[in-house]
Amino acid sequence: MGIFSFLYKPESFFSAKDKEQIVNAIRKAEKETSGEIRIYIESRNPLVNVIDRAAEIFFKLKMQNTNDRNGVLLYIAMKDKELALFGDEGIYNKVGANYWNSEVKNMIAHFSKENISNGIEQCIEHIGQTLKEKFPYNDSIDKNELPDDIVFGK
Repeated sequence: MGIFSFLYKPESFFSAKDKEQIVNAIRKAEKETSGEIRIYIESRNPLVNVIDRAAEIFFKLKMQNTNDRNGVLLYIAMKDKELALFGDEGIYNKVGANYWNSEVKNMIAHFSKENISNGIEQCIEHIGQTLKEKFPYNDSIDKNELPDDIVFGK
């Protein structure tokens, strides 16, 4: 990257079509649940532990402020080839650590086949289904509490 690093944009990891498909997957998943899903992608993880970095981003994005504490963050550091799922206490307590580990393994399988955007979409679909089961949508009280866009870090 060198001297031209200021020209680099992390958004270039995905085509416009890929980004649109990922955002549409989030919107579709959230239509059937009060839960919230966010995606945070950066080039490198500045911390050592990927879970700590995901937690830092989760709280920075104020995802803990959902009514049912059912926000889920998918964190990816592309160049470091790291990823983590971080679920707020409401959803974490209902599904446990094995669920999250299984979802991460599924995504890694897709990523190893250079199928990153499809792996993200499939993860969103699975998490959305789980959120739907644990936190079904109630149209009289539920609203979209967090933005659906992909957040790109450095």
